[in-house]
Amino acid sequence: MTKILILAGLSILLVGIAVVLLGVKALFVKGGRFPSGHAHDIPALRKKGIGCHHDED
Repeated sequence: MTKILILAGLSILLVGIAVVLLGVKALFVKGGRFPSGHAHDIPALRKKGIGCHHDED
């Protein structure tokens, strides 16, 4: 039973650390934002001709 609680606690801790690290710029930089995940905002995808579904609607 205690092994399950330790595993659950570690899992929650790791997810929390990941969220904080991914959001450092958005949370701690004035005017910071999360990066766009749209394909049309990523130069490497644009170069390959991969588009965003928002453009196709």
